[in-house]
Amino acid sequence: MKIDSYSFGHIEINGRAYISDVIVYSDRVDSSWWRKEGHSLFPEDIVDILNAKPDILILGTGFFGMMTVPKSTLDRITSSGIEVRAFRTVKAVELFNALQDKKSAVIAAFHITC
Repeated sequence: MKIDSYSFGHIEINGRAYISDVIVYSDRVDSSWWRKEGHSLFPEDIVDILNAKPDILILGTGFFGMMTVPKSTLDRITSSGIEVRAFRTVKAVELFNALQDKKSAVIAAFHITC
């Protein structure tokens, strides 16, 4: 998977445009991702990611970084043996694309608005 472009409220992945938050797996995009609290990320919001057991989880926290990732969520991710990196979505997209040439299994969850 490759992120072709990102701007506030719009992300293009492998030539397809999305206008909602997404989870990007190695073989598919989940464009129906929704969190129980819009600007906070909880373990129950990423159950499918945790079950997929990627080596690295990249979290895009929004254009302005408004989505928070509580320490309890970070602890749950890392206790599963998953390396987590959380950045504003612009930087998270860059990191996701840079890691595509590596051998690590990478999944990304992008909040694409605020």
